[in-house]
Formats: sequence, structure tokens, C-alpha cells
Amino acid sequence: MTKPFVAILMGSDSDFPVMQLTTQVLAEFEIAFEMRVLSAHRTPSQTMAYVKEAQERGCEVFICAAGLAAHLAGTVAAHTIKPVIGVPLEGGSLQGMDSLLSTVQMPAGIPVGTVAIGKAGAQNAAFFSAQILALKDATLAARLQKQRVENAKKIAAKDEALQEKLKMAHV
Repeated sequence: MTKPFVAILMGSDSDFPVMQLTTQVLAEFEIAFEMRVLSAHRTPSQTMAYVKEAQERGCEVFICAAGLAAHLAGTVAAHTIKPVIGVPLEGGSLQGMDSLLSTVQMPAGIPVGTVAIGKAGAQNAAFFSAQILALKDATLAARLQKQRVENAKKIAAKDEALQEKLKMAHV
């Protein structure tokens, strides 16, 4: 049996600086991943072939990042029943709004889970992938829960520090 992994597809190598955030989150949770540059428009047959063979090797989630027309996530979703998460990227005169709309506007029956434009979306795509994989992996689910608790503690500490500053300002 092969180890489940997440496939990260980018429409261009210029997307790597943003999508590197995805790999960092996946690595933090010890989730195996592959990263490829494939295009819905320039390499459609290679993209379809990769989706098919990645599934056969154990890919459980596809994360697809693209800017402008951003058809990569939709193209992948048309060729798999595995979850596809679209990350719209900034670019062009519309600053990513075109990518967001291209990614989110899918016909019924071919869903793409779409996250925010850019860096926040790249990170959330990894967290969402982890949550999907955690449905079958109790250890991963526990790591996700621990991370949430740690984040809550950090916020509580920041609030406590703020309250302390406010007290001193009123004395």
C-alpha cells in the first residue's frame, strides 16, 4: 500500500514563492507531497496524465494554484473525484480577482474547494488538505487539534499582554 500524499500543481514556476507556504505547512504536519508545474492550457495532456497516475500512486488531495484565467483547478477536478483545492493567485491588472472567480465558478458536479487569493490561501489549502487526510488518520487529527490549541494560547497571551499595557497606560 502506498502512503497517501498531496499533489501541488502550479500553472507556472513563478507561483513557487507563494506555494512554498503550502509545502511548509504540509511538512509541519509530516504530510507527504509532490509539487509540479503543469498548465491547463499549455500542457493539458501532461496534466491529465499526471492526475491519473498520481491517483494510482496514492494521491488523496490535489492543490492547484494559478493566476489570471486560473483554469488549472477546474481542469484537474474534471479528471478526478479526489478533492481539489484551488488557490487563486495574484497577477495582472485585477490583482487576483479574475483568478478567484475563475476558480470558484465551477459547474454543478465538478466542485473545486476554493481558498483565499495568495499567501493566506496557499496556507489554508495545506490546512484543509490536512483536515481531509485526518478523516482517516487519528494521529494527524491529534496534531491538527494540538496546533489549534497552541494557536489559541498564543492569542490569549497576546491579549493578556495588551490588557497589561492598557492598565499601565491608565495608571
